[in-house]
Amino acid sequence: MRQVIGVDIGGTGIKGLVTDEAGTILAEAGRDTEARLGREVILGQLHSLVEELLAGHPAVEALGIGSAGKVNADSGEVVYATDNLPGWQGMQLTQWATAAFGRPAAADNDANAALLGEAWLGAGRGRASLVMLTLGTGVGGANLAEDRLLRGAAWSGGDWGHSVLVPGGRPCNCGKRGCAEQYVSGQALLRLALEETGRAYAHGREIMAAAERGDASALAVLERFTADLALVTANIGAAVDPELIIIGGGVIQSRAVWWPLLAGQAGGSLAARIMPAELGNRAGCFGAARLALERLRRDEGERQI
Repeated sequence: MRQVIGVDIGGTGIKGLVTDEAGTILAEAGRDTEARLGREVILGQLHSLVEELLAGHPAVEALGIGSAGKVNADSGEVVYATDNLPGWQGMQLTQWATAAFGRPAAADNDANAALLGEAWLGAGRGRASLVMLTLGTGVGGANLAEDRLLRGAAWSGGDWGHSVLVPGGRPCNCGKRGCAEQYVSGQALLRLALEETGRAYAHGREIMAAAERGDASALAVLERFTADLALVTANIGAAVDPELIIIGGGVIQSRAVWWPLLAGQAGGSLAARIMPAELGNRAGCFGAARLALERLRRDEGERQI
């Protein structure tokens, strides 16, 4: 079967895998994004990761990339990016990848890629109407309706992280105030924990571990965090009414601690439609791989015309 690479570029890490048309993982690799050092360093990390995967699997035919920011899926250009990825706006991802690796490439927003992955191999299998929330450095979102991604006229469809949750609230690096990203992202969780406990946690895993031990202050932090997340999902449910709202991203790895809190905050019928991403942190990589497979099929169709 055909082999492709799927890569997921986030604010803190870059993940990649080699897979075939059945979704079998043949190899995996990861790098720190080193985003604070700017575009060229990010590209260097990406290049190193892909070269590692290609070295073991030279039969790879195409590359798919999921990236934070608004991505023009037709051209592969990052048309908008926040300071989570400095200098990333204007990056021509597919053009760069094709030139660097001599293979066809495709690119899309990372949340769109994650939703494609979950619809293909994960929690959304067999569902035609889905919404995805990815909770990482920032908050990504994607919508699927009648088996089609709703990317939007300006490539910002499903950008739930920059919907306003708290009018006049925290300033966001997108220029607005009160965006959901400032309350339910991984970075927001660390800030909330500092405010609530006076302790500067280095990583969300530390908060989860403290809550698991029964630390009252850590549990209070997660209560507030999940209350805000429940409100975000309620707004999505009212606006889109999908079959499922799938939650993925880095924080999903610790869901055993906070998921029961979220279910309690959401309540009733809404809680039944909120599902954790089955593919975990691999969802974006699988979705990016799916983009690569679709690119190969599209190219073949054009050659047959």
